[in-house]
Amino acid sequence: MNEQQEHLTQLLEQRGNLSQQLESTQTQIGRTRELLFKTQGAIEYLEAVGVKLPEPEVAGEVEEEAPAEEG
Repeated sequence: MNEQQEHLTQLLEQRGNLSQQLESTQTQIGRTRELLFKTQGAIEYLEAVGVKLPEPEVAGEVEEEAPAEEG
């Protein structure tokens, strides 16, 4: 084989490898998208049935609510 034929062989192998990588990446994207939709659906369901997270407390509010110590 001459140098150009070897180069062509390498490029064809590289194309095959890149094609396999792309297919694998697309499969992973599909799985991740499906998991995202399931997660979003679960969130929407829980919100629809009234599940709520507690409001985060602000440091200033906590200090104001604490009883003052008498000394």
